Amino acid sequence: MNTEGQPWFDRPMRWGQLALVENDPGRYDMAFWLDYFRKTHVDGVCLSAGGCVAFYPTTIPLHHRCRWMGEGDPFGDLVKACRQMGLLIVARTDPHACHHDVFENHPDWIAVDADGNPRRHWAHKDYWVTCTLGPYAFDFMTRVTREIMDLYRPEGIFCNRWAGSGMCYCRHCRDGFYKFSGMDLPRADQRDDPARRHYLLWKQHRLFELWRLWDAEIRAIRPDACFIPNIGGGALSELDMAQVGRLAHLLVADRQGRSGSTPIWVSGKNGKEYRAALGNKPHIGLFSVGIEEPQRWKDSVQADAETRLWVADAIAQGLRPWYTKFCGMLHDRRWLDTVQQIFQWHHAHEKYLRNTANLARVGLVFSQQTAHFYGGRDDRHTVEDHICGFYQALLEARIPFEMVHDRLLDPEHLSAFKVLLLPNIAALSDVQCQQLRDYVAAGGSIVATHETSLYDEWGRRRSDFNIGDLLGVSVAGSVQGPMKNAYLRLEHPHPVLAGLENAPRIIHGVHRLPVRPAVNFPDTPVTLIPPYPDLPMEEVYPRVERTITPELFLRQIGPARIAYFNWDIDRTFWQVLCPDHGRLLANVVQWAANEPPPLTVTGEGILDIAVWRQEHSMTVHLVNLTNPMLMRGPCRQLIPAPPQQVAIRLPDGVRAGQVQLLVAGTRPQVLRDGQTITLPVPSILDHEVIAVDLEA
Repeated sequence: MNTEGQPWFDRPMRWGQLALVENDPGRYDMAFWLDYFRKTHVDGVCLSAGGCVAFYPTTIPLHHRCRWMGEGDPFGDLVKACRQMGLLIVARTDPHACHHDVFENHPDWIAVDADGNPRRHWAHKDYWVTCTLGPYAFDFMTRVTREIMDLYRPEGIFCNRWAGSGMCYCRHCRDGFYKFSGMDLPRADQRDDPARRHYLLWKQHRLFELWRLWDAEIRAIRPDACFIPNIGGGALSELDMAQVGRLAHLLVADRQGRSGSTPIWVSGKNGKEYRAALGNKPHIGLFSVGIEEPQRWKDSVQADAETRLWVADAIAQGLRPWYTKFCGMLHDRRWLDTVQQIFQWHHAHEKYLRNTANLARVGLVFSQQTAHFYGGRDDRHTVEDHICGFYQALLEARIPFEMVHDRLLDPEHLSAFKVLLLPNIAALSDVQCQQLRDYVAAGGSIVATHETSLYDEWGRRRSDFNIGDLLGVSVAGSVQGPMKNAYLRLEHPHPVLAGLENAPRIIHGVHRLPVRPAVNFPDTPVTLIPPYPDLPMEEVYPRVERTITPELFLRQIGPARIAYFNWDIDRTFWQVLCPDHGRLLANVVQWAANEPPPLTVTGEGILDIAVWRQEHSMTVHLVNLTNPMLMRGPCRQLIPAPPQQVAIRLPDGVRAGQVQLLVAGTRPQVLRDGQTITLPVPSILDHEVIAVDLEA
């Protein structure tokens, strides 16, 4: 499609990366990789340039030249050949480690542990770990960046592991932090330690300072080029993603694969998190062709089914695919055909994948300040588990949704959403809470859980909820739990109990916050059955059969609907995966929306769905996650999902033209009813995309 006039960083839809190892030059087959770039239709490539190892003839003292390149220029050779193919070039640097001669000449450039010892590299004892907040990054790597830009003029510099490798206690960090805060560096990771709070802010300040420095140096040489940092994207990310979104022209979501008990949908989640910060700026999904586990088998090859689902979910949720291969030598070629097929399909249907807007009406909020200042070391359980629980419930219920950053709660970022979900967003400032009030006043609905707004932005507990006027309750005690053998009585009938008609009661959560109503609640569909002994077995019976204590608070404020769970239903659902909790969460979201959804998908199986608008079309993505390895990989095989019935609500002012299934390559029979079209989708193997051409 025509991309004339677009900035370079918005043109590429597919990326390839070749990360050379030091003994690649003279051994690997460059012609093979150039041909593979052609076959996969990549628009841009990321190539190893410098940092730990220079793959070009650097003249900077202590910048370690690749020992295998001799008098050659392996980076320059790749750049020249890729330029001739019309590819955009991003140079990869890595400043996290250095050789022994750097340590000998500049010991102050090396990271120091809490005991004052310089840190040798944990994986290679001939290397030292560098301090990313001191002169090595700000002086030495700035010279490296300038040299690469001067010699090769790439479109950008992609910097890997640039944000440091844990806390450093070198003299530069000690002095810099003291100047910033008047404090010594913290020695313990305690969430209520003022020094820890200030350290998180200082490190962010220092990293953003480094980002701006490198970006300015790059632009001084080539004004349209930019710095591309490798950073996280979600609640647990170190850098404020709202600020990242303002600085970045594009970002690469380096979620190469999953490990342990990570669900397959995390690749798509990363896309939603990046989009929450970047908006419509390009966000790219970097995936590895290997197995991603702590053992770091970098020359491995991932199972075909796992790669297909991982990449399909990323594409469905708006990420542009980027494959990376470590080492130019091919020890195992099994991945080549899989990636080539994915990228060739992507290229063939590019015009339906260049999205302009997501049409979801539900926004799931994530909060970095809650993770940092309320969660502390246990942030995955106190923060991320709440988010993942809501995410899983929405996915199972096939409710389209986006993610929202809690520092972007202004009308510009919220106007697209009818419902905002607050999964224990405990740490909120007064300004953020007022933004939520403004959102409700404008007709937006809210679903909140547990301790939302009970803490300020620094993690300090308030005496009561800041948005208690919205929730309609006030705090009546301290958090109770972990509870055992507690239950919820379901007071039928009520719309939020749909699908639970045969259940008189369901399990409670693990933690609950006692609250008292501040307004009248006419509907109390869920009430408390207090915990009772679970042993000895003779004592396992409820002491109180029924109470009038609500455990779900529902109210209406004008056109807005407010739902509040005073317990951790989202976190408990993630940890236990009780289907009753998932059903209740989904029902409450649908009750709060109180409008027809933009997309309805009916059928058996687990699907991740998304609905998108393009310039002249809209698309619906259906990713088949019906797999026994959904919650822990890798997937061994693709298991076809049964047929689905899909209803799509078209935007006002347009009608549907041609409708296609882009994977099946067919045109389904379509029923039209006003602004809604309905069509069947046959069995889905991994990914199906419904493409609807729009006519005025």
